Amino acid sequence: MPAVSIGLFVLVLLLAVVAPFVLYYFVRAEQTQRATMDREAAEQAARQDLQDRDER
Repeated sequence: MPAVSIGLFVLVLLLAVVAPFVLYYFVRAEQTQRATMDREAAEQAARQDLQDRDER
């Protein structure tokens, strides 16, 4: 029975250490796929969004 408790403790400890790194990796991967715009393109996109909202 103590071996099961130790095994469970090691598993939880491993998850507690690994999980933040996995989340960090996914956040960084998402950031590199982000599209960027110059100011003029961003203004046009914002205006288009406003026009789409007004048409509804």
